[in-house]
Amino acid sequence: MRENTLNRLVKVGSALVAGSVIGLGGTTAAVANDKLVELQKDEANWVMQGKNYSANHYSSSKQINKKNVTDLAPAWTFSTGLLNGHEGAPLVVGDMLYIHTPFPNNTFAINLNNPGQIVWEHKPKQDPAARAVACCDVVNRGLAYWPGDSKTPAMIVKSQLDGHVVALNAETGEVHWKVENGDISVGQTQTQAPFVAKDLVIQGSSGAELGVRGYVTAFDIHTGEMAWRWYATGPDSEIGLANNFNSENPHYGQKNLGTQTWEDDAWKIGGGTNWGWYAYDPDLEMFYYGSGNPAPWNETMRPGDNKWTMTIWGRDVNTGLAKFGYQKTPHDEWDYAGVNVMMLSEQEDKDGKMRKLLTHPDRNGIVYTLDRETGDLVSADKMDDTANWVKKVDLETGLPIRDPEFSTRMGHRSRDICPSAMGFHNQGMDSYDPERELFYLGINHLCMDWEPFMLPYRAGQFFVGANVWSYPGPKGDRANGIGSGQVKAYNAISGDFAWEKMEKFSVWGGTMATAGGLVFYGTLDGFIKARDADNGDLLWKFKLPSGAIGHPMTYTHDGIQYVAINYGVGGWPAVGLVFDLNDPSAGLGAVGAFKELARTTQMGGGFMVFSLDGESPYTKDLSVGEYEM
Repeated sequence: MRENTLNRLVKVGSALVAGSVIGLGGTTAAVANDKLVELQKDEANWVMQGKNYSANHYSSSKQINKKNVTDLAPAWTFSTGLLNGHEGAPLVVGDMLYIHTPFPNNTFAINLNNPGQIVWEHKPKQDPAARAVACCDVVNRGLAYWPGDSKTPAMIVKSQLDGHVVALNAETGEVHWKVENGDISVGQTQTQAPFVAKDLVIQGSSGAELGVRGYVTAFDIHTGEMAWRWYATGPDSEIGLANNFNSENPHYGQKNLGTQTWEDDAWKIGGGTNWGWYAYDPDLEMFYYGSGNPAPWNETMRPGDNKWTMTIWGRDVNTGLAKFGYQKTPHDEWDYAGVNVMMLSEQEDKDGKMRKLLTHPDRNGIVYTLDRETGDLVSADKMDDTANWVKKVDLETGLPIRDPEFSTRMGHRSRDICPSAMGFHNQGMDSYDPERELFYLGINHLCMDWEPFMLPYRAGQFFVGANVWSYPGPKGDRANGIGSGQVKAYNAISGDFAWEKMEKFSVWGGTMATAGGLVFYGTLDGFIKARDADNGDLLWKFKLPSGAIGHPMTYTHDGIQYVAINYGVGGWPAVGLVFDLNDPSAGLGAVGAFKELARTTQMGGGFMVFSLDGESPYTKDLSVGEYEM
């Protein structure tokens, strides 16, 4: 099925209309959706990118475990027919598996009883101009699922690079609604997976490298009508601050800072987009995410703290109003966009008090843990001891204590700053094992040289203002361009690392943990690996057709546990390979960092599924998928 004629086309809230449609009361529209919570608990499903609302990416399945993981073998595969980077992971709901792709953002539905049969496909026709304003390849981080109610059928929700959000009938693939959430003519794109909470679809925005102004928007799942939209910069009335905003931590800042911490009207082109991952606490009815880097990268052009870019937000899902906002890197000088994964846990703190926590491995090299009810900063540890822009984070003030040797300034090439602009952590979806109380982090080990330059703002054109040269960190092999990745097991309460392992390249897609005592992840050079969750020992690996920048997932079908992952190298780390670039500073500094990648893998996208001994519907019954008279 190609894209259908729209039955109901609802266009609301062009991003060019700042604040004119924001703050529409969502409390009456949103209806609690307990079905989605129940689906998350069933290991037959993988209903959202983070596995569940806590985004812990942890499965209680243990059919595949330490003792038998060496028996994992391919069960079946699926080619998407596209070559660009494949981030995110498919969803599984009951018998159906839903696969997304990079631009042009095709979607395929497959019945797991016969994976060789495509049940439906949705192939949207998009303005190809969207490709030209995509920052770092034309990736997409996945789909969202809403289970339906008495009024509306179950939906698969997708974002498109051209700025649209689309809801598809999960059974037929028919378009239920389509709305515009961004304008590519000014550089707004979408690469983020939509997020469903209650009866709302929450969607962020991309394009900070083109000087757009970031926002988060909620749409009514039934109609596509906008429920609310709030920005990262500007007047409080457009940022959406609750009356008690930061009342627990007034030193984080409270009123009028979205304009006062900017020079003149620089906030209007100040970035703060959010294209990463969300988490949600149904009990508190709060959701959490990070706003990204200020624009442009050249800090000279935007004096001030540039609030509320680089901020961990805790917002009420019904109204979108922010209860707290904690800015991690005031006046960012290095493009440490803090949109990274938010993982929720309940743990005893050092004083033995049980707390609702939020743990966030930030691009700036610090792992932050906050009390997610109050926003209190509980801990802030270096992800790796080579992070040098910051000496430490003051837990009383929440402010980073910077090392001025690694600051940036006009007319100067600052050298050996760690981490690089790509961060010690980027878009990877990481995991938390509640039994071991360990976070498994897929990490970059990259440093950089940085030289800013002045440039004018022109709508729809890149607005960066810095040359960057990235390369492996001190623990890697800079001469040969390898040793740019790590996997680590981290305890957020003690601040200790239970184990850490180096990788040839960045672990870009993140990790998945299981009750089988395993940690799975993909590598840029094309392996899926399994390590012992207790000591990091490598237990199993398989060479994929192309490099992996997506995250692993698992599901159980007809009594068999499967582990699966997207393959298809691309994204920011592979822009040199994708676009055949050779200048080390090209690709916003990525080309030099991954110059050896092309010697290990090439482009090619698809999905690969594993099980013990390769068992599948086809091994159980050879007649499945066969021609029948």
